[in-house]
Amino acid sequence: MPHRELNLEEVADYLHVAPQDVERLMREADVPYHERGGRTIFYRAEIESWASRRIIGLPTKRLDAYHEKSLRGLRPSLSQDALLSELLAERDIDLELPSKTRPSVIRDMVSLAAKTDRVFDPRELLESVEAREALCPTAVEGGLALLHARHHQEYRFEGSFLVLGRTIQPVPFGAPDGRPTMLFFLLCCQDERIHLHTLARLALIAAKTHVLTALRTAATREEAYAALLAAEAEVLPQKPAE
Repeated sequence: MPHRELNLEEVADYLHVAPQDVERLMREADVPYHERGGRTIFYRAEIESWASRRIIGLPTKRLDAYHEKSLRGLRPSLSQDALLSELLAERDIDLELPSKTRPSVIRDMVSLAAKTDRVFDPRELLESVEAREALCPTAVEGGLALLHARHHQEYRFEGSFLVLGRTIQPVPFGAPDGRPTMLFFLLCCQDERIHLHTLARLALIAAKTHVLTALRTAATREEAYAALLAAEAEVLPQKPAE
């Protein structure tokens, strides 16, 4: 339901922040909201889109804090803290994408996702990912882009999963440092909370580990997969010794 309405407390819970933080963001004209009949309402699709853009642009310290909060909120529904081994399979990694332009990257990544047979309507997904990139590029510094649809649709995918592509040559993709991009994740999450948390985790891994270098130089998909799981382990909270 793209226009489902949320109240202040529901938005705070969804974003893993305090209600006062949402009120501050409203005063700063940052978070999207509407006044209707004396009530303040938020549209879930607008909040999800805003949160996705904000997570990608957070500095490392704030990204780390957000990731920790969202992990605490999700733990009751997760079998383990590590997510990537559940969301990504080696077979869903392509290290030789022929894409040379932004449109062709998006098409090739959606095609890679469609090969999993878990995308119900690849054309609709393509249009939504294109719309998201037109809104604001998902590329971050270091040669990585975190592709995803503009609006979350609960029944777009069968379960939640990721695909990872590496282009043969770097592609201009609107990164904030002006450099081209050659590593691309496409997030295909059925659950919007998993989507936001996975987005934060991938951004955090890219910021705090050497995984991007490992992925750029990996000779095989097995090598790339192992490097990614090792990088995820680096950023997860360490459990106290028995």
